[in-house]
Amino acid sequence: TEKLVFEELKLRVRELENELIKCKQKIDKMSAEVVDSNPYSRLMALKRMGIVEDYEKIRTFTVAVVGVGGVGSVTAEMLTRCGIGKLILFDYDKVELANMNRLFFQPHQAGLSKVEAAEHTLRTINPDVQFETHNYNITTMDNFAHFMDRISHGALQDGKAVDLVLSCVDNFEARMVINTACNELSQIWMESGVSENAVSGHIQLIIPGETACFACAPPLVVAANIDEKTLKREGVCAASLPTTMGVVAGILVQNVLKYLLKFGTVSHYLGYNAMQDFFPTMAMKANPTCDDRHCRKQQDDYKKKEAERPKKVVEQAVEEEVVHEENDWGIELVSEQTDEELQAASGPVPDLPEGITVAYTIPDKTGTSEGETVEETEQSLEELMAQMRKM
Repeated sequence: TEKLVFEELKLRVRELENELIKCKQKIDKMSAEVVDSNPYSRLMALKRMGIVEDYEKIRTFTVAVVGVGGVGSVTAEMLTRCGIGKLILFDYDKVELANMNRLFFQPHQAGLSKVEAAEHTLRTINPDVQFETHNYNITTMDNFAHFMDRISHGALQDGKAVDLVLSCVDNFEARMVINTACNELSQIWMESGVSENAVSGHIQLIIPGETACFACAPPLVVAANIDEKTLKREGVCAASLPTTMGVVAGILVQNVLKYLLKFGTVSHYLGYNAMQDFFPTMAMKANPTCDDRHCRKQQDDYKKKEAERPKKVVEQAVEEEVVHEENDWGIELVSEQTDEELQAASGPVPDLPEGITVAYTIPDKTGTSEGETVEETEQSLEELMAQMRKM
């Protein structure tokens, strides 16, 4: 009986969500007007502050998110709140109560496919975004062909490729499939992941032919052709923290926005170590002996393009001549304060790590100030006042 009531409540929640989506009106044009009813005012403020040249362009982009789990669901939510034009979601798993330690999904969505539950929630957040969902495993032959088709023809503009593919999967097999598809299609993508102990993660920008693909420097499991399924033990699962997954999703979307809207520097590889709050960065070049033949072909194409590109001429800076170097009149700039006065007005310089300096120091106020002082006396206040009257 309780199970039946629970299912009826879930159905009612879904109906209410659909009604809420219908009630929300779509916004045709992003506005910078600062009013409580404008969901884009704080995003459009990036233009006014000189960070982004044309934020409205976000609506023209299509991003594919593969894997709508702990990282992928939060990534999709952030992009939805940012007003992305279209999201294509891929996942074959269902929402479980075991997922509730992560962000985004809610208990009443248990049993729904992750892409269906995600679309329902995301539409209530921002009905202006277009959504396309696919509830299947991309690693099978039939699904892989369809996956390739949606990447190469699924953009807002009919027949065009998506602007970016985001890998948010939790296994190496799916990563290799995404890598193969993107290498073959020359599709730029970003890979992300969180460690099994839940205290580290990373993101990586992969430009076929220019930077290392996933097969250029594969993990040991992939390089040794070890079946991942044989590594899993019954009753043992990987750890997960909503904090680590939220951080990785955040730095992933931050770099997506920088890449699409062309501001700041996009990280080729950015790691996260939660134990030490350490964010290592590096760049990895493509491996000429990569096992992926499409990667090697992309490398050859990239080298040809670079060879044809005109070389930049570096202009040497010309030093300006000093005017009136002779100083016939003997004019000098003299400080009105002596070195002793400047030192007295400053405080001690603290020991700092190399490369860090202080802008100014504050003088120590704990010492006694010089000047006239009143001697202590045992006379009462009345006696002192009587003495002052006689003066």
